[in-house]
Amino acid sequence: MDRIGFDNDKYLSMQSSHIRERIDRFGGKLYLEFGGKLFDDYHASRVLPGFKPDSKLQMLLQLRDEAEIVIVINSFDIEKNKIRGDLGITYDADVLRLIDAFRGVGLYVGSVVLTCFHGQSSALSFQKKLEGLGIKVYRHYIIESYPSDIDLVVSDEGYGKNEYIETTRRLVVITAPGPGSGKMATCLSQLYHENKRGVKAGYAKFETFPIWNIPLKHPVNLAYEAATADLNDVNMIDPFHLEAYGETTVNYNRDVEIFPVLNTIFEQILGESPYKSPTDMGVNMAGNCIIDDEVVKKAANDEIIRRYYTALCDVRKGLVSEDVVTKCRLVMKQANLTPDDRPVIGAAIAKAEETGCPAAAIELPNGEIVTGKTTKLLGASSALLLNSLKVLGGINDDVHLISPDIIEPIQKLKVDNLGNHNPRLHTDEILIALSICALTDPNAKRALEQLEKLKNCNLHSSVILSQVDMTVLKKLGIHVTCEPKYQTKKLYHGN
Repeated sequence: MDRIGFDNDKYLSMQSSHIRERIDRFGGKLYLEFGGKLFDDYHASRVLPGFKPDSKLQMLLQLRDEAEIVIVINSFDIEKNKIRGDLGITYDADVLRLIDAFRGVGLYVGSVVLTCFHGQSSALSFQKKLEGLGIKVYRHYIIESYPSDIDLVVSDEGYGKNEYIETTRRLVVITAPGPGSGKMATCLSQLYHENKRGVKAGYAKFETFPIWNIPLKHPVNLAYEAATADLNDVNMIDPFHLEAYGETTVNYNRDVEIFPVLNTIFEQILGESPYKSPTDMGVNMAGNCIIDDEVVKKAANDEIIRRYYTALCDVRKGLVSEDVVTKCRLVMKQANLTPDDRPVIGAAIAKAEETGCPAAAIELPNGEIVTGKTTKLLGASSALLLNSLKVLGGINDDVHLISPDIIEPIQKLKVDNLGNHNPRLHTDEILIALSICALTDPNAKRALEQLEKLKNCNLHSSVILSQVDMTVLKKLGIHVTCEPKYQTKKLYHGN
């Protein structure tokens, strides 16, 4: 059974209560910049075992009657069809997905804001599409010399030029499909407009990482650095908080660097700044809900190594620069980690060397390592999946869960009728075949019943897996890493 290191129920209660306190502090209206993912936050659930991927969404549901959502999207991201790497969809498509998701759980979505609007044709088309769906859309414009020219920024030619977002709730949550969308600028623009209208309103920031009240080099905070290696985020002691309160807290470079400018903007808009440090702006209570630090450290260390191998593969795919690998390698060194700290890596490589073909290994909940090799019928990850289910179900290794007589017609269909070059069954195909066999074969039925036990297991492949296999393993909750090389030397690597 997985050990828990984070009290999710305590988090939901404490976090919603703290946000209500911040709303009251500002006279009843708060613009809350929501960093990271509001749901599907699998990074947080991996490094804080017990944290649910939708915890932040569940927390907001406790404030449902007081909150409305405003989604911001950078017009340039629409123009260049920017893709969310984890979902494989464009940012504008994700805006629609987010609206559906929020509405689906009963949260009110007030509007969408097009930031950095400069007449981009694709942004205009997206606005027309949203308005056709009955969604309010506002435009925020590029401000020259933002944010350094504060006199211009805090003027009718700066924030004043942006369209005022009509809101009706005490808590306005500003969220976005990804980083660089303009969440903070949207919040501050609204503060400017509210102040001109005589409305008392405040600003706060909610980001889970880095966690401000655990050590700077705690594995959880280091895992955040590894996760944002492509953004060049660096965790650091908040010097403003240390000076103001004599208390050591953790923040990250971008917030620390921008704070003097933000402070001046607050002073110009509100008359005085409500905050003495970047840490003051935050409302994150996650650090107070860690109940087993050793469990959390172990999970975070696993994530650091996983991020390193993800970076290696992304470089091989041409998705990121070598600098990202260098950053992840530095984080690993700071955490005193090596690939040997992920036992499945050595096991998968050894199996590949032994067989001369791609192989994979998985660490089961009890610590047992199971391997899988490439065969004429199955890819290594498919073989590994079946081997793991046999072990978990107490089924003899020599038992065929799926008869070759069933696999061979599927291979014929793939190659002869569907035009696939690879006859071996992928993980999705093997699970469908296993499900069919489970109708008549007790062993197959017992094996299928073990799938849930694979959740949160570590797996390593000696080659980069196909997108099909990666997707299936991810849906099963398995944490996958791969060696940064392909099975063949071809230039094109499809599924």
